[in-house]
Amino acid sequence: MPVVHLADRAPIEVSGPQAAPFLDGLVTCDIDERSDGPPLFGALLTPQGKILFDFVIHRAPGAEGPTLLLDTPAAGAADLAKRLGFYRLRAKVAIADRSAERAVIAGWDVAPPTGADVVAGPDPRLAALGWRAVVTVAEASALADADPDAFHARRIALGVPEGGRDFAFGETFPHEALMDQLAGVDFAKGCYVGQEVVSRMQHRGTARTRILPARYAGGVAAAPGTEIRAGERTIGTTGSAAGGRGLVMVRLDRAADAIAAGTPLTAGGQALTPERPGWISFETPEIEAPAGGAAT
Repeated sequence: MPVVHLADRAPIEVSGPQAAPFLDGLVTCDIDERSDGPPLFGALLTPQGKILFDFVIHRAPGAEGPTLLLDTPAAGAADLAKRLGFYRLRAKVAIADRSAERAVIAGWDVAPPTGADVVAGPDPRLAALGWRAVVTVAEASALADADPDAFHARRIALGVPEGGRDFAFGETFPHEALMDQLAGVDFAKGCYVGQEVVSRMQHRGTARTRILPARYAGGVAAAPGTEIRAGERTIGTTGSAAGGRGLVMVRLDRAADAIAAGTPLTAGGQALTPERPGWISFETPEIEAPAGGAAT
């Protein structure tokens, strides 16, 4: 019943009477005025529709409306707070980096913690991932009983990518990072930064590059960022890996052509086989679900 302290994550707090509408006008997910409810998954994009920052948004009661805690990669947390400040203008919101006082934990097969200083809920990307919570730094140390690598091994086996590990910020569209499949984009909401590009990709079906889980022959994974080749042709790059499985970003059409032709896919000399998680809805010709349904 593992609980892990995700020390590479940090909470950014957005509070004040206009916190929800302010953030809703910027990010890919739909944020209502409720101060409770499950966490949300979303991103702040460039005007060209590429992911600058992604995050899980936790909601908690505040003195003047909901307080929103953005659970985001710690390496970019200060930049995210600064970018949100650029957009703030006259909005009645306060933006603060809370990483010195609060921490992010995750767990599965065990109930999440409760208490006045705990904001917890199911991981909004995929139920099988378990739950996430923002707690005090002291609570994170006391509650953690497993290594974060256990969480990432589970995430990789399920086929769920993570920004900074499996795709580069500033270079990747939400569809490529599977945000459209993981409840990270609301296609019915009003305007947000980069919406036009994302909507066009959705309606035209132009996302040819996607992240998929893959199985490495022999159980040895290539290092992240290694080119994936089909013969002499580069068709993608590798992401994070654990236990002989990994996440790979590939051109679906080129991968399908290679598989249909019997051309091996390799990365750093290691043979690999892309797989289709049961939870995705887009077509992956010639790419089958993993044996035993590990990624469903």
